[in-house]
Amino acid sequence: MRTHPFYMGLALMAGCAQLGAGAADHTGKSDLAQRAMPDSPHPIVRPDIAQNAPSPEGSSLAQQGAARAPTPAEGALGRTIATLGDPSRPGLWLETPLVRSATKGQVALPGSPVSITVELLPIPGPSGAGSRLSLAAMRLLGVALTDLPEIVVYGG
Repeated sequence: MRTHPFYMGLALMAGCAQLGAGAADHTGKSDLAQRAMPDSPHPIVRPDIAQNAPSPEGSSLAQQGAARAPTPAEGALGRTIATLGDPSRPGLWLETPLVRSATKGQVALPGSPVSITVELLPIPGPSGAGSRLSLAAMRLLGVALTDLPEIVVYGG
């Protein structure tokens, strides 16, 4: 069966028209984007959603903001070397032999004026043994996930 060149040309033009549906105009926006979101001088911001949306670490921006606090002047339980804990477990926590029962506390890098509030969870071992810090807490402290930072642990 032989296709007539006229019909081939029509099919080619129809395909080009479909490809051009997402082309950008002189403003830089595609016509699809313009139809999806009308021109507005200000973007739509939903802080109520952004603040309560969970981060990949499992804690929301509001929880992370509430977790930051000035470093306590006293009440240090000790110093420990922290490794990354279970990355699939959400929240702000530290598993450490420095506590005997689960409690709220704070952790900070030595000399840092800011600490973060975490849940202190007991693990067996001598008080000088290492601790495991949550992914969210490591990110809030600003340490690389492969680092072994020394942290100061404060009781709640």
